[in-house]
Amino acid sequence: MPERVPAIRLVLLPKDTNAYGTIFGGVILSHLDLASAVEARKAAPHRYVTRAMREVEFHEPVFLGDIVSFYTETVRVGRTSITVRVSVEAERWGVPPGGARGPGRGERVKVTEAEVVLVAVDDAWRPVPIRPEPIQA
Repeated sequence: MPERVPAIRLVLLPKDTNAYGTIFGGVILSHLDLASAVEARKAAPHRYVTRAMREVEFHEPVFLGDIVSFYTETVRVGRTSITVRVSVEAERWGVPPGGARGPGRGERVKVTEAEVVLVAVDDAWRPVPIRPEPIQA
């Protein structure tokens, strides 16, 4: 079975932390949104806007220094919208706040998952079909 390739992989910075020293959830949501757009562009090269984020679940914190990967999968393609499932994993290289001993180095942990609904739009920001409409003879 081939190894999964993330839509986005990154190391988050001190500017991305919250008051508790872990990565702020809003930062994760921002990258989750970007990863879903990368996946949507595979279906068709449109401009997409985010319509909804559904079933967002934060399972574990992300620590400064963790390598964070955003894996995507198209769940549904409608006429003008596409639904993308995003699963976020952290490779534990960071140290939890306070220096507490965390999971083993390089251990992969699912930290967040969600479904994102995106809508294809034209230059006037109106919804457009993702796939061309068949020409009627």
